[in-house]
Amino acid sequence: MTFEYLPVERAIAAPGLRMVVVGNVPSPWGEAAKGIFHIKRIPFSAVRLVYDNDALKQWAGQLSGPVAIYDSEPPRSGWAEILMLAERLAPAPALLSLEPNERGRALAIADKFCGPAGLGWARRLQMVHGSLTRAGGFNERVAGYLGNKYGYDAAHGDEYGARVRQLLRELGASLRERRHQGPYYLGATLSAADIYSATFVGMFVPLPEAQCAMHPAARAAFEWVDDQTLAAIDPLMLEHRDMMYARHLELPLSL
Repeated sequence: MTFEYLPVERAIAAPGLRMVVVGNVPSPWGEAAKGIFHIKRIPFSAVRLVYDNDALKQWAGQLSGPVAIYDSEPPRSGWAEILMLAERLAPAPALLSLEPNERGRALAIADKFCGPAGLGWARRLQMVHGSLTRAGGFNERVAGYLGNKYGYDAAHGDEYGARVRQLLRELGASLRERRHQGPYYLGATLSAADIYSATFVGMFVPLPEAQCAMHPAARAAFEWVDDQTLAAIDPLMLEHRDMMYARHLELPLSL
């Protein structure tokens, strides 16, 4: 399901669901939200984040992405808030089971990808550390901005990579745990956890250029992975990512 990018003024005035996204970069939080709306067939419009636009900041409540705004309801920026909004707007197909244990499992896996101590946050700080120590990652300007925004501390630089590797091993084990039941984290049932996994793996092994066109510097940053981290990625997670895009998610990405 395709969607339209709107300029800030039109997005603010438009009805329905609109979402502020980080433009021209496959931010996994934003790509996951797009994937959720795609699978649920929820129409929405996107607006690329503009850092010097006061109207956008006032409307969205922040200069970040993704931020989902439905009609005149308050902005929602947390991954779980956006997921719950989607579940409300389109209950079917459900991406969270009503069965408590299955619902809890999907949310726990999702939090390991998306949460403040999760894989995405740790990987982002690992990339900042790599940039500032000249190992690889972002350019110095981007690394400085992201480091200040997300709490980078050089004294704990090595801990970010260790956290990334720990989470990769845990998530790979979670995917393998029910492999005998089916290809998804819950076995035979697609859930939100599968969407987050498919998008967050791109922080280590981005989709090819034909499927995800981005600036060469951004691609180089996303492709920077040290040998220890690369070894911690279960190949099944990459196989799962490719299956998700083949079966459920839209290609090429629209950034």
